Amino acid sequence: MRKAVCPGSFDPVTNGHLDIIVRASRLFDEVVVAVLINKNKANVFTVDERIELIREVVRDHPNVVVESSHGLLVDFCRARGIQAIVKGLRAVSDFDYELQMAQMNHSLAGVETLFMSTNPQYAFLSSSLVKEVATYGGDVSGLVPDIVLKQLRERLIR
Repeated sequence: MRKAVCPGSFDPVTNGHLDIIVRASRLFDEVVVAVLINKNKANVFTVDERIELIREVVRDHPNVVVESSHGLLVDFCRARGIQAIVKGLRAVSDFDYELQMAQMNHSLAGVETLFMSTNPQYAFLSSSLVKEVATYGGDVSGLVPDIVLKQLRERLIR
């Protein structure tokens, strides 16, 4: 079975993330979305909320599963028999950082990293940017799935 992981904080999951996840699901038998736990990061959504939101938006893709992860991603991969990490690249600046990570992951555990170019429609998109725009009342519809938009508005209005 060919397995891949799509890792990230997904706070919140965006249409750009979803595009990479769905495209990866067409290439692999199973795609695990690993919601990374970083206690040093201030998040809008809890890990459990992020997992539930992602599960909802990928429900039509039965070969996609969603789990939380902390620690080294290669340990997560090793424990689940995952052979590849799939990462979306928006720009050359993403590549510089991700290449180092890919080389380290390969060195540590022989896990391959596959880079997918982001759909140009989402090349500017990041969770941080979505949160910032939404915090100031900007319209982020079309940038996140509808259920995420609803939850984001409710969370930021409180």
